[in-house]
Amino acid sequence: MINNLKSERVVLREIEEKDWIDVHKYASQEKVCQYQPWGPNSEKESKAYVKQIIVDAKREPRSQFVFAIIVKGNGRMIGAGEFNIRDYSNKVGEIGYIVNPDYWGMGFATEVANLLIEFGFKEFNLHRIYATCDPRNMGSSKVLEKVGMTKEGRIREDILLKDGWRDSLLYSILEQEWDKK
Repeated sequence: MINNLKSERVVLREIEEKDWIDVHKYASQEKVCQYQPWGPNSEKESKAYVKQIIVDAKREPRSQFVFAIIVKGNGRMIGAGEFNIRDYSNKVGEIGYIVNPDYWGMGFATEVANLLIEFGFKEFNLHRIYATCDPRNMGSSKVLEKVGMTKEGRIREDILLKDGWRDSLLYSILEQEWDKK
């Protein structure tokens, strides 16, 4: 079990089975998953997603960590932050996040991204952490730039969406860049 990650306004804790209800509140909305290959989720899909996270958390060696984003002020779960170790030998990790649209534009995703990056560098001594986002997702691009990631370029047609292939923008930060912050 991983300790909770904390910032000024949020706590990241491991996903629990009951969280499917809050996951479903955002994962069932078209605007939340418009740039994703999944969704909008049915209740069954949201439950299955949370169950799979719990199963994956028991794998050894563990490479995936999915956290519920909890607002300190009201205790509400407003999204999820994900950290994946993509390559142990080359010390590479990936972050991702999703926030309920009721909380968009309030800086929560930036706080979560910072916590996830710090988690990767401190807990796993990684060298490089990256993230991808849809080029149309201006909010996510801004978050990745705010946390100090460098835009490396565009990965062409790497994800199949309902309406066809999509490109991804690739961002990264290196451990020495993070240490300077």
